[in-house]
Amino acid sequence: MRIGELAARTGSSVRSLRYYEEQGLLASVRSAGGQRHFTEDDVERVAFVQRLYAAGLSSRTIRELMPCRDAPSDENSDAALERMAAERDRLSGHIDELLRTRDTLDALMAVARAHHPACRAAAA
Repeated sequence: MRIGELAARTGSSVRSLRYYEEQGLLASVRSAGGQRHFTEDDVERVAFVQRLYAAGLSSRTIRELMPCRDAPSDENSDAALERMAAERDRLSGHIDELLRTRDTLDALMAVARAHHPACRAAAA
């Protein structure tokens, strides 16, 4: 199938599919005229890539996880689980940092609200 059909069947944009190919997440066979052709398996492959992107993974990380899909084995599964756990820890660290930042902002807003009437009175 051509790239437009793959895009329609997966809900992806043609641009996204070209990006996936550029990042080594998807491969096509080129016709003599240079058109990309994909297989039925690529429909599920794109869905898999989209799920990983939705989980907040980078294209580099997704590429590292592809052996688990392409050549399932205990070793590849263990490596994928370890990599996903590391990404989860990284995301948890970002979440903790965002929560601290939000708490700091909440404290600053509380101080500003406490002084707000005084600021208006001083300006008058």
